[in-house]
Amino acid sequence: MSSLSKRYPRFVTVPSGNPLDKETFLKYVGVAFYYVGRSLTTVFNVVLTYLLLGQKTSGQAVGCCLLIVAGFWIGVDQESLTDSFSLIGTIFGVLGSLSLSLYSIYTKRTLQHVNQEVWLLSYYNNVYSAVIFIPLMLINGELSVVLNYKNLGEPWFWAVMTVGGFCGFAIGYVTALQIKVTSPLTHNISGTAKACAQTVIATSWYNEAKSLLWWTSNVVVLVGSALYTRVKQLEMDQRHREQLNNQKV
Repeated sequence: MSSLSKRYPRFVTVPSGNPLDKETFLKYVGVAFYYVGRSLTTVFNVVLTYLLLGQKTSGQAVGCCLLIVAGFWIGVDQESLTDSFSLIGTIFGVLGSLSLSLYSIYTKRTLQHVNQEVWLLSYYNNVYSAVIFIPLMLINGELSVVLNYKNLGEPWFWAVMTVGGFCGFAIGYVTALQIKVTSPLTHNISGTAKACAQTVIATSWYNEAKSLLWWTSNVVVLVGSALYTRVKQLEMDQRHREQLNNQKV
């Protein structure tokens, strides 16, 4: 897909969605465990940035990633003691983190092939995604479900679908814009922070009783992500000062 996007940027780009997104993850695990599983996005981002972009990560940043991994495994261990643990749900969570990292990195790479135009990238994404979903609906037998839906011809149904489509397009646009003006890592870190808020809200909303060690796993992951952000911020400041010094010379 990346090779085609380079050859034909006006026809092929990275997908606008994540095929292993949070919906599949949440189907098998609780919302509270969602944050722990998705925290691996930061780790995958470091590895894939080196493999795909050739950019190395400092030892301090790697140490923060190891801290995040430790928090992840503490959470898995605690979740396995409850009835809500699901092995396939955990696997989907890891794959979701992997695909999200790939999506953000390839979005950053593809933007240069469409002249950094976020609107253009979002347009291409939605057009070819709409075409690709047609055979997927046929393969999964969902076309008959849609045609037999009793409210298919109702105006309110299409109004809701239109609003949902607009919101989906807006989310895709803002995501690409954030990746453009910042970096794939910043996008993933902000997603982790959002997931952390979801964890706290969901646990309180559903009155879930969690052990101290389970909460410790969340704190470890959050602290590791915060430290990673701080390390990258200091590295960026140092590079900026070096560039200013070189310009003065």
